[in-house]
Amino acid sequence: MRLWVTIIALTLAIAPLASGKQSEAFQDLETRAQSAKLGDQPPLYVELAERELLSVLELYHQGKIEQARSALDAIVHYSQKAHDASAGSNKKLKNTEIAFRKMALKMRDIKQTLNYEDQAPVQAAADKLEGFRMDLLSHLFPKAHK
Repeated sequence: MRLWVTIIALTLAIAPLASGKQSEAFQDLETRAQSAKLGDQPPLYVELAERELLSVLELYHQGKIEQARSALDAIVHYSQKAHDASAGSNKKLKNTEIAFRKMALKMRDIKQTLNYEDQAPVQAAADKLEGFRMDLLSHLFPKAHK
């Protein structure tokens, strides 16, 4: 069962890379996100978080637990920035919310492949993304959350 979950998680993680799209260097993307207008920042920060998620999967697979935890912190950091930019500009709310949901689901898949003692940081990061997602939903549907 764990083997299938690992295979599925790897497939989901590698799929964006197989699209043939030339990926921008991580540092260049981070610089571009920082200098972009507030309304243009959410998709850039989401991409940074998604790239970190790919590295989390790879690092856990390689047994580099501390580096994976550091990458989890980076996911939360970039997701926070995407959330703040999206909520602050009231733009890209739906796309950012969807990205958070997908990343949280991938994190839960990754969590299932880990030893018990390594699961808590992954769950905590997924929970934080869920919190960001719920807040964006309250911006999308303000009357429903009063």
